Amino acid sequence: MANEVTIPLLPCASIDEVAEFYVMLGFTLTYRQYRPNAYLSVRREEIDLHFFGIPGYDPASSYSSCLIQAEDPRELYEAFAAGMRAVYGRVLLTGIPRMTRPRRDGFLFVDPGGNWIRVVPSVREREVTRNGLSRALTNAVTLAGSHGAERQALKILEGALAREVHASEEERASALEFREELLERLGLRS
Repeated sequence: MANEVTIPLLPCASIDEVAEFYVMLGFTLTYRQYRPNAYLSVRREEIDLHFFGIPGYDPASSYSSCLIQAEDPRELYEAFAAGMRAVYGRVLLTGIPRMTRPRRDGFLFVDPGGNWIRVVPSVREREVTRNGLSRALTNAVTLAGSHGAERQALKILEGALAREVHASEEERASALEFREELLERLGLRS
């Protein structure tokens, strides 16, 4: 068979909050149902996401996640960031919802349902990480983004920055940029 499509069904406490959030990011509501079960679908270009409501669902305890492969994650990040700035006056880096800054390997956002949405380069665009600083940055992003372990991520990143003195300027700049984000998320910078 060809042209199969897989669409994730993600949980949330309120389809209305989720709808507002995704409209802010530039998605279009394609379906909303309240009875017999709360259900919502949104679409932006080729990205389809569907949500189902669970009364009493706690977004902070969510383990739900999905992956979006994009030709240009930075372009998508800029569109999402513009929507956040228009509504909140800034890009939210902490709490729920929130969004990380983009890196070579993409970015992450958490919606009001507590769903972790990872936006990564299309498979053919991904690069294999080989050196120590790039590997440490990837590990730090994963720890902070997937596990909420910002302090551990900062420790790993600072250790690699001190050890990997021969890393390229681009790699150092990416690592330092994420270090600043971690410091801000930990409340150590304003």
